[in-house]
Amino acid sequence: MSLMWITILVFAVTAVIGLTMALAVFKGQFPPVPSAVLHGLFGATGLVLLIVAVFVHHAVGPAQWAFWLFLIAALGGFFIAFGFHAKKKAIPPGLVVVHASVAVVGFLILLAGALNLIA
Repeated sequence: MSLMWITILVFAVTAVIGLTMALAVFKGQFPPVPSAVLHGLFGATGLVLLIVAVFVHHAVGPAQWAFWLFLIAALGGFFIAFGFHAKKKAIPPGLVVVHASVAVVGFLILLAGALNLIA
């Protein structure tokens, strides 16, 4: 399995965990801390793998775009984690939507590039 497909798999797991947390936020509940930690760890792992793909293996096009989008999503995730979750403050659903939307667009670009649908 290539580095890009492993990266996609890691981000897919990250997304599933993130979806469960987003559903909790939309229900007015506080996402479980273990879920948040796993989401952050998987997301960081995916970002590191993407950094290796882009900056070491010189992946271009979609991988580069995905990198920047995932970096923006990660910064938003840090803001959510440390600005709200760690302080046990209610997480604004709109912020979750923006964070998730940026990450999903990054994921779709990465996947489309890996499938050679875009160059």
